[in-house]
Amino acid sequence: MKEKIVIGFVLILGISLFAVSLAQSRSSRSVSSTVPQDFLIIGHRGASGYAPEHTIEAYRLAEEMGADYVEIDLQQTKDGELVAMHDETVDRTTNSQGLVNSYTLAELKLLDAGSWFNEKFPEKAAGSYEGLTVPTLREVFEEFGASVNYYIETKSPDNYDNMEQKLMDLLNEFHLLENPSSGKVILQSFSQESLAIFHQKEPDIPLIQLLQFDGTAKITNEKIEHIKEYAVGIGTNYKKITDSFAQQVRQSGLELHPYTVNDEKVILDLFDMGATGVFTDYIEMVHKK
Repeated sequence: MKEKIVIGFVLILGISLFAVSLAQSRSSRSVSSTVPQDFLIIGHRGASGYAPEHTIEAYRLAEEMGADYVEIDLQQTKDGELVAMHDETVDRTTNSQGLVNSYTLAELKLLDAGSWFNEKFPEKAAGSYEGLTVPTLREVFEEFGASVNYYIETKSPDNYDNMEQKLMDLLNEFHLLENPSSGKVILQSFSQESLAIFHQKEPDIPLIQLLQFDGTAKITNEKIEHIKEYAVGIGTNYKKITDSFAQQVRQSGLELHPYTVNDEKVILDLFDMGATGVFTDYIEMVHKK
């Protein structure tokens, strides 16, 4: 009887140890052991998990963390200056309200673009974030030059006059398009018209067509062939992506850059599906081999 109890105890202990070992193995399955160097880690609005989005501090932190690209969303002021901001209004990320294009640059520069972060994320708050200003694209280029790679999105370009030309002029002024096919700069937009303008001005610059889906991501082969006429890839919400969609996109030769992924396991799953890069607020999650 004692022997049976002992054997039973040993079996239970062995099963328990195996379960613990398996769990540890699964939990230690990291992106770093699987994702290659050419898988792009794009700092979503900079390192926006740790600093106020679309500020010089967020971009600097993204550079320090080793992001392959720093993402910049573009809006335009009332007096035509390109500025880094995601929303059409200043409500969410400043201490004021109203449309970005209702402010002159001088007026926009009076706004506090950092204190909101301290209030929303007190555990990540920093005194240096108080009073940060909305940067112009020129200021970003002056700060970083060619030391980082830029992933730039034209936001609501139909609302503005000549946004594309102004962007191209700045890129050329800072010598960021001397070798456009190198990928130093990638441009993306939901607006096919905006991307068409860029393609006409500089056919070799890599363009990403952003797509929005109500349900799961689905696309026709005809649509893919049309996108391939001007773009090198597709971007969409990672939650909409299925294996079949990813396979269809990748088999066509297009890149696939889902947004915005803040879970290491999800990044690994997307890589397994065929994604070639991801946008993330937490760049440090991924250490590539």
